[in-house]
Amino acid sequence: MQRLATARAIIAGALLCTTVCAFGQIYPSKTVRLVVGWPPGGAADGIARPLALKLGDVLGRPVVVDNRPGATGTIGASLVAKSSADGYTLLLGTSNELVLSPYEKMPYDPVEDFAPVSTVIAFPSILVVHPSLPVKTVKALTAFMRARPNKLNFATAGTGTTQLVGELYKSLAGVSFGYVAYKGGGPAIIELIGGHVEGMFATLPSAVTYVKNDKLRGLMVTDRKRSATAPDVPAATEVGLPGMLAVTWNGVLAPKGTPPAILDRLQREIIAVMGTQDMKDRMLVHAAEIITSSRDEFAKIIRDDLARWTRLIKAAGINPGR
Repeated sequence: MQRLATARAIIAGALLCTTVCAFGQIYPSKTVRLVVGWPPGGAADGIARPLALKLGDVLGRPVVVDNRPGATGTIGASLVAKSSADGYTLLLGTSNELVLSPYEKMPYDPVEDFAPVSTVIAFPSILVVHPSLPVKTVKALTAFMRARPNKLNFATAGTGTTQLVGELYKSLAGVSFGYVAYKGGGPAIIELIGGHVEGMFATLPSAVTYVKNDKLRGLMVTDRKRSATAPDVPAATEVGLPGMLAVTWNGVLAPKGTPPAILDRLQREIIAVMGTQDMKDRMLVHAAEIITSSRDEFAKIIRDDLARWTRLIKAAGINPGR
């Protein structure tokens, strides 16, 4: 019995050290950086900031948001992929830079260069048009564009991203239009509001406020059901496009090789933080549904979505390149 008790004590001590020790220090012993590959004010930034604040509270050390926009999110993701695997540099990753970017030679491998921690939220895209466009339904927009092939321009947050949702719409509705790429969803929406382009498949969090105040007209959300934050906008299944399903997710990732004990602690704390009523209320404001996951579940989501969108990129003939 004494031997059993001693063995248990040794194992417990080892597990405790594994859980809290990183390079001989208690984790975290300094500020943690949460990199966002998109500009301030965008959808990802709006998710990252309350998450960082709450996560810092439970970790006992500040978690600061570091915006590194550019190249459809790949600049920030590349920075994290090349960072030390010690738990002090994390990525608030989105499906944009991890599974939607059409670059043939990415500066990182979305599957091999990251250690997924947990998803945090998910939300659909929304098809929005400038109010001056004489259409109020997806059916009307489709007919309008069929009569004017390649006459309209849609804004995108960069090559790939919601452009691929547009390509999905093209293939399902039999329409054609052009794209104007901007450095992030925020700048793209501002240009759409200004009337410089006619439409956009935007992330719901970045566009819903403008739909509610009538600066943009929402025609469809790319989901099976309506969003609680935009209840007047029909779902894809309601407008005769059941294949128009495109849900964007955000999640936390670390560099590959980060100690499992650190990943496990981060996962536990993130799930706990996202489960609080305060975060639920905050995410509702951002039109986002909280969805957390195990590390393995998140890894599978990345693999499956990467395969799906890669097929669409090839079918759409999008030219990979930097």
